[in-house]
Amino acid sequence: MGKESVVTDLCVKTADIQLPNINKDDLAVISMPVFAGRVPALAVERLRMVKPNGAKCVVVAVFGNRAYDDALLEIQDVTSEMGFRVIAAVGAVAEHSIIRRYGNGRPDAVDEQTLRRFGAEILGKAEGSVCTLPAIPGNRPYKKGGKVPHPKGRRGCNRCGVCARQCPTDAIPFSDPKKVDASKCISCMRCVSACPTGARSIGAVMTFLATQGLKKVCATRKENELYL
Repeated sequence: MGKESVVTDLCVKTADIQLPNINKDDLAVISMPVFAGRVPALAVERLRMVKPNGAKCVVVAVFGNRAYDDALLEIQDVTSEMGFRVIAAVGAVAEHSIIRRYGNGRPDAVDEQTLRRFGAEILGKAEGSVCTLPAIPGNRPYKKGGKVPHPKGRRGCNRCGVCARQCPTDAIPFSDPKKVDASKCISCMRCVSACPTGARSIGAVMTFLATQGLKKVCATRKENELYL
């Protein structure tokens, strides 16, 4: 393991996927978002395209200040099955992707300090001879994924197509970017973030319901968690 780091984003259009070259002596950090307590099936599908070559691995579940439920365990199971040697796991807090008032501004300066400390501890284990599998909370079988909303173009949409170009699943048709193919949409909310006019959303009613539904579980600050 050297000091060089290479970032590979698999959350892109299929034609743009570039798989990383991983060597046995590398330390891979595999991070996935948590949607309703699970990881997106598409993320797992694309991860399975990667050849681990027996490399050590850190798994990270990024959750929107609610909980990661079975997602971290799921990532560990998948990566271990693939042939990675999982030595550490992190539950990392971020701003909620749908209701952004929850976890607003996360990760913040405190998170950065915590994650830097986690990183030092992980590297210490990676450079040693002990490669034990961390004990991660969660359940098997995993919880059933809940229903998630699908954003659409609303008032203010000028059909510029930025959202369609950014959508990793081609769920937004270039011919009419205001629409969405719910069968393809994974509710990653990338289109909402990318929209230059702020016209893409899940709608006022759904936003209100989601805000109220998440209030009890998301209102208090959650902390990052490390498992070695």
